[in-house]
Parts: sequence; structure tokens; C-alpha cells
Amino acid sequence: MPDRRKKIDLFFVKNKNGDRVPLSAFVTIKEIAGPDYTTRFNLYRAIELTGSPAPGFTSVQALDALEAVARESLPSDMSFAWSNMSFQEKQASGSGPIVFVFALLFVFLILAAQYESWSLPLSILLGTPFAIFGAFLALLLARQFSASYELNVFAQIALVMLIAMAAKNAILIVEFANLEFNKGLSLYDAAIKAATMRFRPILMTAFSFILGVMPLVVASGAGAEARVVMGVALLGGMTLATILGVFFYPMLFVFIGKVAGYEKKRELQNENV
Repeated sequence: MPDRRKKIDLFFVKNKNGDRVPLSAFVTIKEIAGPDYTTRFNLYRAIELTGSPAPGFTSVQALDALEAVARESLPSDMSFAWSNMSFQEKQASGSGPIVFVFALLFVFLILAAQYESWSLPLSILLGTPFAIFGAFLALLLARQFSASYELNVFAQIALVMLIAMAAKNAILIVEFANLEFNKGLSLYDAAIKAATMRFRPILMTAFSFILGVMPLVVASGAGAEARVVMGVALLGGMTLATILGVFFYPMLFVFIGKVAGYEKKRELQNENV
């Protein structure tokens, strides 16, 4: 302390007469305890709190409990706000269904442009519920062992990915069946031939994806919870979509073809020719 007072005597300021006056004549030094730095959030001074839910409770329940305690305990000149993953889960989780609907819409429009048909993409997208149901089933079964398996933002990302993966399996059958139908086969014969010829490619691509997500399922360490939830959803969705898809995709092609009247349209075209 004495050393610091001596050092402040080395600084001078000028008064109105132009005389130099030591700074110690105006300033008193006193040591106090304080933080090394202050945290700011949205331009306000803030304190960051981190935690995890107790066993048997979900993260949503923990966030609701924290919010209730904060509203009851904090003074009127203090407030709270969510950030990072808590913000995504608490505030932005409502955008998940909207993103899912737009993903389906864009896939449908792309397929409609590719096949130049509004009905044929339906035989592909009608297989998407298999993958979604498989993802929910996998999360439900995994939740019996740990409460961390929930429909969070990572599981929602997995659902959007499953739209593309389920559509990919269906395209392998529907595209080949459509080519065979255009060659003159009936809807049923084209679907059976496509299912027979594309069975092995579907299994190869499906199992390559399923094995590829296994590292996510067994992940450990920092951030493993997010990877595990995504991996379990992808594993369950793709597995069920593959098992059911090889049987239902040909049926869906025949069903849509019958409803849209593909065979009648082909007969009219042949008569006109």
C-alpha cells in the first residue's frame, strides 16, 4: 500500500494558476475485493448459471422449475434469459414442426420436378412415417434406461435427416418401378420386379448408414449426450424404415398408380398414337 501511494505522487495535474499539484492531493487509494472480469449478456451485466436435471426429471422440467424460482425470488430490477442449448430447447423448440413441414414440402417439389408428376412423389413420401415412428420408438425404449433421451433439438435434426434417408430408399424402388412400367409392364409386375432387383442395393445403402451412426449411439465424453440422442433417433428410424420399406414401397407405388390411373392414362396414350 505505501508503495502505491508513493507511485501516485509521481502523477501531477495543473490547477487554474498553472501550478503542478500531485494527484495524491485529490485521490485516495483503498484496496477492495472484486471480480477479475464481469460477464455481460445482451449488454447487461449478468451471471451465468449452468446445471443439469436431477435423475428422473427432464431438462424441460428443470427449466420450468428454474423459471418459477427466478420469478418468485429475483427483485424487480433483475431479470433472467435463456442462452445456448437452454434457449434452443425452451424458446426456439416451437420451430421444429415448421422446419419438418418445409423439409417435406421441398422434397416433394424436387421429386415432382424430377419425375414431372404430382402423384408419383407421394409413393415416395408416404414411407416417411415409417422412419419417424421408428425414431420415436427408439427414443421411447431408450428412455426406459435414461431420462436424457427426449425429443430435443438434436432429435429434431435427426427427424429432418430421416426424411431424406427414407426418401432415398423409396426412390431406389419407385424410380426403377416407374421405368419398368413405362416399358409396358403392369403396375403390379413393375413393382415386384423393382422390389426384387433393388433389394440388395437398398440393404447395402441402409446398413452402411446404420453402421455409420453407431459411433454416435455409443459416444462418450464431453457433449456425448447430444450425439447419443441423435444417433438413437437415426438408428431406430432408419432400421424400421428399411424393414418395412422393402415391403411397403412397392405397395405404395401400386396404390398411387391405381388412384392416379396410370394404366388408364397409358391406354389412352396408346390409343391416340
